[in-house]
Amino acid sequence: MNLKGVMCNVVVVVVLLSSLVGYGTASVSYDHKAIVVNGQRRILISGSIHYPRSTPEMWPDLIQKAKDGGLDVIQTYVFWNGHEPQPGQYYFEDRYDLVKFVKLVKQAGLYVHLRIGPYACAEWNFGGFPVWLKYVPGISFRTDNGPFKSAMQKFTTKIVNMMKAERLYESQGGPIIMSQIENEYGPLENEFGAAGKAYTKWAAEMAVGLGTGVPWVMCKQDDAPDPVINACNGFYCDYFSPNKAYKPKMWTEAWTGWFTNFGGAVPYRPAEDLAFSIARFIQKGGSFVNYYMYHGGTNFGRTAGGPFIATSYDYDAPLDEYGLLRQPKWGHLKDLHRAIKLCETALVSGDPTRIVLGSYHEANVFKSKSGACAAFLANYDRNSFAKVAFNNMHYNLPPWSISILPDCKNTVYNTARMGAQSAQMKMTPVSRTFSWQSYNDETTSYEDKTFTAVGLLEQLNTTRDVSDYLWYNTDVKINSNEGHLRGGKWPVLTVFSAGHALHVFINGQLTGSVYGNIDSPKVTFSRSVYLRAGLNKISVLSIAVGLPNVGPHFERWNAGVLGPVTLNGLNEGRRDLTWQKCLHSLTGSSTTEWSEGSVVAQKQPLTWYKTTFNSPSGNQPLALDMNSMGKGQVWINGQSIGRYWPAYKASGTCSQCSYTGWFNEKKCQSNCGEASQRWYHVPRSWLKPTGNLMVLFEELGGNPYGITLVKREVASVCADIYEWQPNLMNYEMQHSGKVNKPLPPKAHLSCASGQKISSVKFASFGTPLGSCGSFQEGSCHAHKSYDAFERYCIGQNACSVTVAPELFGGDPCPNVMKKLSVEVICS
Repeated sequence: MNLKGVMCNVVVVVVLLSSLVGYGTASVSYDHKAIVVNGQRRILISGSIHYPRSTPEMWPDLIQKAKDGGLDVIQTYVFWNGHEPQPGQYYFEDRYDLVKFVKLVKQAGLYVHLRIGPYACAEWNFGGFPVWLKYVPGISFRTDNGPFKSAMQKFTTKIVNMMKAERLYESQGGPIIMSQIENEYGPLENEFGAAGKAYTKWAAEMAVGLGTGVPWVMCKQDDAPDPVINACNGFYCDYFSPNKAYKPKMWTEAWTGWFTNFGGAVPYRPAEDLAFSIARFIQKGGSFVNYYMYHGGTNFGRTAGGPFIATSYDYDAPLDEYGLLRQPKWGHLKDLHRAIKLCETALVSGDPTRIVLGSYHEANVFKSKSGACAAFLANYDRNSFAKVAFNNMHYNLPPWSISILPDCKNTVYNTARMGAQSAQMKMTPVSRTFSWQSYNDETTSYEDKTFTAVGLLEQLNTTRDVSDYLWYNTDVKINSNEGHLRGGKWPVLTVFSAGHALHVFINGQLTGSVYGNIDSPKVTFSRSVYLRAGLNKISVLSIAVGLPNVGPHFERWNAGVLGPVTLNGLNEGRRDLTWQKCLHSLTGSSTTEWSEGSVVAQKQPLTWYKTTFNSPSGNQPLALDMNSMGKGQVWINGQSIGRYWPAYKASGTCSQCSYTGWFNEKKCQSNCGEASQRWYHVPRSWLKPTGNLMVLFEELGGNPYGITLVKREVASVCADIYEWQPNLMNYEMQHSGKVNKPLPPKAHLSCASGQKISSVKFASFGTPLGSCGSFQEGSCHAHKSYDAFERYCIGQNACSVTVAPELFGGDPCPNVMKKLSVEVICS
């Protein structure tokens, strides 16, 4: 042990603790209320955008839309396996150009929270660890283990020094105001015991010792050592308190939805509940919120972990997988951020005063010494509206909602009342049927990358995760006097696998397939098989569907056929094939004799297809509709779009979902009985004007002529607004002196760039029913509801219409609270 080095680390921790707690001398510090940037406490709104899950060409637009949505900070993990694919061989180009990404955030005027980890989780392959790390002698991941700590410290130092060299920390004039070491380690620490606690302490001291000049964070780490800030992750974090009174209340992952897994329904989270959770956190003294995800993006290539995580990482985020606004979520949160910022002076000045207004109702009031006052009025009842008295006034609160009053008088925002427009999206085909060539990947010919071993080899150790596929091939000799050859029962082949999917071939013919799921990745194939007299070839294609990304002891995880493999029902009884001589192959046949036209294979397993196509005009995001295919992988111009698996239909409960009540990842789901993922993002920057090469490998057997290239665009936009809904713009104009009395709200409708409003599908001022895409007239309807929109909106890219009875032919039902519902078509 180097005692001098230990003492230096102690000195560093003490010095940084004194500078970070309170204002001190650091340009970024913290106190119990907030992160302090250049001497100013800040309420910071952040959003996760992971740079490898989009392309560099997409980054500026994503960052600008985040800024337009009211964000102050962009948060991202740093993905170790992408940056160091082999020991000491680093990669920081294209989608992994971290420096470029951080600099673009700075150019946009936003801050960065850099989650170095270097463990990410994130539904990313192997949790972000490079697979070579598993094979370092003596290693044990994420514990007090010398080989692991050495590798982790080396990579962490590499990233920190890179950021310093580019002067990207805020203390150097850059955008990085925080970093994170480790990730959600608290749940594992107890399992590792004393070694876990020692590792936590070491990781914190190592990180602080790197001298970044900005605070470090540990999320889900209740014993985060000083001066590291512990933070909360979850659907709700209002209950959370930091482990020391002088640390701010931070929410590093406010989950905007949930990930999609192959075989699972697609989760979504209502915008009203997400807004409610954020307002609830702020009203309880929270000062930093990060949306996980703000843009989820795409698990290109084989980056999806899990296993069984889908290629789409949309996450029901405010920016969808393609980078388009998800409305109303994006707009509703933008309005929330504006309302919170109006309260900032009061919010950062002191702790809230809680006032009980009823059994399920309360007010949280913030006041500053300068006289600023802000209040949050909450109704926690899931079913009933509430009329509450506060500050000598009465306020109506919808169920499960919070109203924000930036002056303790006027409501400018309610989490359950959306002023933002909604949008219906569509996937429009832009190509005719592709002209395909094909060849079959024969199971009986193994010319490349083949080797023979006695017994079964573990898949990950064999492939080092350069491929999803590993063949196991063996020969079985059957005597001519076997009972099944004379009309008896066929023998049963049983194959046990550590995961994740298997295709079994007997003499080149597909006999059956089995696959696991996200909760149970191990699989067993057990089926009667016909074996002819003489020599038979049994071929098993083992398939990995992404390596696990969460849990203890990554270094112990296995994949592939580990056995036993047996034949039951022969004359001899049970024959164990586990330790027979086995031919292994990573790639299968190298034959590339492509067939064309009518002889192109359809619905044949293990078939390669290729075609060429021209890039469509326009700038709308593109995707492949793969619904006619089974399972496989697809490449365009050598770039991997990712795994596709539309044959795995989604199971779950897809019933009507209310925004009220506690949310979890299984509460609101869609796609039940359909493909978990049908469309696969094709970045436009990967295409050439002409002659784009698409290659796909189909495992199960699909129809390639059903594949189409589609563009994603806005089909229609909607507004659904009550006549006296809280109005942010109204409040801001009054306080700026531009108006002196309240004005009615407006319905704002805006199509995408390049589109115009072509028609009015529905309009009703009164008591309309339904939601965007399925509005219906209620018992009260103004007969001229369509007129204003046809007059002001047709032919325009965007329009605004005041929600006032006189515009719709008068009040259709006096003394009734009315609203306006409208849907217009974009084209």
